[in-house]
Amino acid sequence: MDIFNTPISRKGTYCTQWDFCEDRFGVHDIIPFSISDMDLPIPQAITKALQKRLEHPVLGYSRWQHSEYLNAICHWYGQKYDTVIDANWITYSPSVMYSIAKALELLTVPEDSILTFTPAYNAFFDVIKNSGRKLLTSTLIKNDDGRYGIDWNDFNARAKHAKVILLCNPHNPTGKVWSEHELIKISEICIKNNCWLLSDEIHSDFAFSHKFTSALKLHYDKTVVFNSISKTFNVPALTGSYLIAPDIIFNEKFRVITRYRDFVNSPSVLNIIATIVAYNECDVWLQQLKSHLQSNIDFAVHYVQENLSPLKLRESEGCYFAWIDCSHISCSFEKFYAMLIHEGKVGIMAGNVYGPGGENYLRLNLACSREKLYQGLSRVAYVIDKINQENRHE
Repeated sequence: MDIFNTPISRKGTYCTQWDFCEDRFGVHDIIPFSISDMDLPIPQAITKALQKRLEHPVLGYSRWQHSEYLNAICHWYGQKYDTVIDANWITYSPSVMYSIAKALELLTVPEDSILTFTPAYNAFFDVIKNSGRKLLTSTLIKNDDGRYGIDWNDFNARAKHAKVILLCNPHNPTGKVWSEHELIKISEICIKNNCWLLSDEIHSDFAFSHKFTSALKLHYDKTVVFNSISKTFNVPALTGSYLIAPDIIFNEKFRVITRYRDFVNSPSVLNIIATIVAYNECDVWLQQLKSHLQSNIDFAVHYVQENLSPLKLRESEGCYFAWIDCSHISCSFEKFYAMLIHEGKVGIMAGNVYGPGGENYLRLNLACSREKLYQGLSRVAYVIDKINQENRHE
């Protein structure tokens, strides 16, 4: 049985994407392709381990400072990313975005500038703004082959004013996977300007046509990497993440804040168990998942080309999103987007949420069954046909 194409209803599970879609789109009767979790089952090995733990009648306080948890992370970075890390560099945190917020607090002061590439994960904008820091952006450029790249002159100029470079690798929402060469150049610019490099690597296991390179391979001391099993193994409801930093002073300050001020240092034991099992027992499951996602990417690219003209979509390098170019649609994007929601009954993220460079794009979550993906794309096709009919009658 194909577990990734077996329909699963998430309604009635307090699911953000399905049960609370009206909060985001203003309507409740849509098919959502928005928030970045998967409409797909987690590995059976994790389910069995959690069930076994829940058979024990006590759920008390737990710890993350033990070899099973730390060695699992070291093993994963060594095996998957060819990156050697010291277990002493690892610190537990309740979430990646919490970690980034605390890192900005520790490494900068109010009004310092944080530089990131756009279009970017919109939570980056929120964390910078609400930390009292200044947002600096460098908009990615599209090369002739449709792939995204860095405007190095612009990036160099803006980095002179930044205290932190905030990176997402692979890059949400474009799916760009940063090459080792690009990361080396970024680190050289960080060195020149005495910047910290913060790298959100939560999508690191979803690199398809390009090899993923961790920022830790650069051996730049002022680097902090953030990661979690939540995206790869579809368990964000378990909470929990970790950061990896070679700087001992930073690590100690971070641990003091989480343990003695914010009091979030005691982890969910279910996350700890799931991390150990995921990184030690679930590699075969992950390869099967990636094959399914690659198949969905290929299907979406072909469907857009054959049925959704004038929309354009090229194959994603990483992440599990379709980043769809709608700039040639024969009406305003605002009208098209409203029709998707209210007439097509399909909920997709509008690209302008992700800042400069995201205008006239849609970010569609591909981490679902083929049946759901087909239904969603068919509804987009219905809206385009309706727009074309209106244009013919004008």
